[in-house]
Amino acid sequence: MDPVINLGFISIHIYSICLFIAILLGSNLVIREAKRHGISENFIINLLFFGIVFGIVGARIYFVIFNWDYYSDNVLDIFKVWEGGLAIHGGIIAALICILIICHNNKVNSLKVLDYIVVGAIIGQAIGRWGNFFNGEAHGPETTLSYLQSLPIPDFIIDGMHIGGTYYIPTFLYESVWCLIGFVIMILIRHRKFMKVGFLTSFYLMWYSFERFFVEGLRTDSLMLGPIKMAQVVSVIMFVSGICLFIWCLFKSKKYNEEAKKCEKSNA
Repeated sequence: MDPVINLGFISIHIYSICLFIAILLGSNLVIREAKRHGISENFIINLLFFGIVFGIVGARIYFVIFNWDYYSDNVLDIFKVWEGGLAIHGGIIAALICILIICHNNKVNSLKVLDYIVVGAIIGQAIGRWGNFFNGEAHGPETTLSYLQSLPIPDFIIDGMHIGGTYYIPTFLYESVWCLIGFVIMILIRHRKFMKVGFLTSFYLMWYSFERFFVEGLRTDSLMLGPIKMAQVVSVIMFVSGICLFIWCLFKSKKYNEEAKKCEKSNA
């Protein structure tokens, strides 16, 4: 499958298109939800801009570090982000640091903001994984045509998993579907009366890291630290962090409807 669309005078990488759509849709959801809860539109747009920039840079740096043997001899390739090579965990770490700093400097509840952001992030990840598909990366081990045909997937995915004369397990699809299911769950529960500030963030940490740990075990292009798959290590840390955050929110955090009443009284 050709990962590039040639328009004669210009060539566009499909990976870049997927990334653009993911950012556009995810950001729109975050802005709408933040405005609904009284967050300044200018603030959230600026936050998203810097968060996305730092996230992409962080994702690239993370990937380059673990592939330094190649990039040390091909320095200019470091900047070819449109060809792929973004490590989601590096992006999450960099974006999180950026968001926490900006929220702290502006005296905004970072946990509330993260609750809005993770909804956009998870649907963005679901879309972004299709960029990996078109690039022929982030797949699992070799498999057979009969196995792929036994899965409830369209033929174009099966054809796309035929790389260099060999069929591969579509781990990108597993993660994309998992993130899409997580997105639907978050949309269904985010306005429920029982929701407390931080619940969505803790759900995201646990939901995504649970899937990533097992899917990473199938992937053949994992970023390694010796014999260790780094994504699995980070996934364990994320999952434990999600559990700890959920427990903290359960006893310490306020419900969103209580926050809304507080805002109404302060504006009265």
